[in-house]
Amino acid sequence: QVQLVESGGGLVQAGGSLRLSCAASGSISFGAMGWYRQAPGKQRELVALVTTGGSTIYGDSVKGRITISRDNARNTVDLRMNNLKPEDTAVYYCNAVSYDTINYWGKGTLVTVSS
Repeated sequence: QVQLVESGGGLVQAGGSLRLSCAASGSISFGAMGWYRQAPGKQRELVALVTTGGSTIYGDSVKGRITISRDNARNTVDLRMNNLKPEDTAVYYCNAVSYDTINYWGKGTLVTVSS
């Protein structure tokens, strides 16, 4: 059974930094791994994703402030967030897509940015 476990969320002041980590268990390889977020009253949106080959896509609202990285051997994906803003406050979810296009989700980790 595949499980995605996130860590690293918490409270940070505006302008600060956080690093989120996600580890996938289970003997499975993923085509893409990434992070989404959902703020109260809003739809879930893409933060960033990275393919097995290292290609990346970033959401427009975080470009230039966030870096995604992945370790294929360990099945982990990290998100380094800098210059955080109050509008970055959300629950951040790890996502992984298997090669047979099954989506897996973590339970989420809360990031709160105070002004």
